[in-house]
Amino acid sequence: MLKIFLSTVLLLASLPGMGQILKKPIPEKTVVLTFDDGVASHYSTVAPLLLEYGFGGTFFVCEFPPNFYDSTLYMNWRQIQELDRMGFDVANHTHHHAAVGNLTEEEILKEITYIEEKCETLGIKAPLGFAYPGYSMSETVLEVLVKKNYLFARAGGSRAYNPLEDHPYLIPSWATDSKNEKEILEAIKQAKNGNIVVLTIHGVPDLEHPWVNTPPKMFKKYLEFLKQHKYNVISLEQLTAYIDFKEARNQFKADLNKGLKN
Repeated sequence: MLKIFLSTVLLLASLPGMGQILKKPIPEKTVVLTFDDGVASHYSTVAPLLLEYGFGGTFFVCEFPPNFYDSTLYMNWRQIQELDRMGFDVANHTHHHAAVGNLTEEEILKEITYIEEKCETLGIKAPLGFAYPGYSMSETVLEVLVKKNYLFARAGGSRAYNPLEDHPYLIPSWATDSKNEKEILEAIKQAKNGNIVVLTIHGVPDLEHPWVNTPPKMFKKYLEFLKQHKYNVISLEQLTAYIDFKEARNQFKADLNKGLKN
């Protein structure tokens, strides 16, 4: 079965355009972990566990209003800087967790540029990726991402990411919470045949937003499952080893309906 899959991938790579998108075949069982909102537990709980398991991760950071400066709820910029030093991917979630789909181009640029400038000031690598706060999006946001030369942007949709079909500014994901453990474990199993499973995780725990809370015990269960079943667990940035995001952006038209959360 594996030989058939690899032959199919190589055939796709030989077709016009497809070979330019895939730099090399996507490993079976590839899962991407992403973490939203700069929650305090990302530094205190998540990062140590990822290091322990040898997994990658992308942290979409913002200054979540109104309580960003409450260190019991959110990371400070020194801690975000430390995530970068640990080798994790720090990415853009706007300054104020803004519903960018409702903003003008000027307002969107201001929200995105703030995070870029904070990263530059602190010596954090320039963000390559963006995540839509609340899955709010518009054609204007897509245009800004092109102007700012972002490689990828993560959305919702609760389905697997196929880099040979999905626009890189509309990478789908599943969001975890305290009640959907069975759904997430089943979703992880869809990481096969060139498809990548992307998970969106908020606080572990999330004290201020319990509806997107992932209990630490549940999060560790996911990590154990991924480790036990030998999944390739990486960040979005690490996907650049396999995918030419700029080429995919040139080839695919962004369909905003595919980026909306189910």
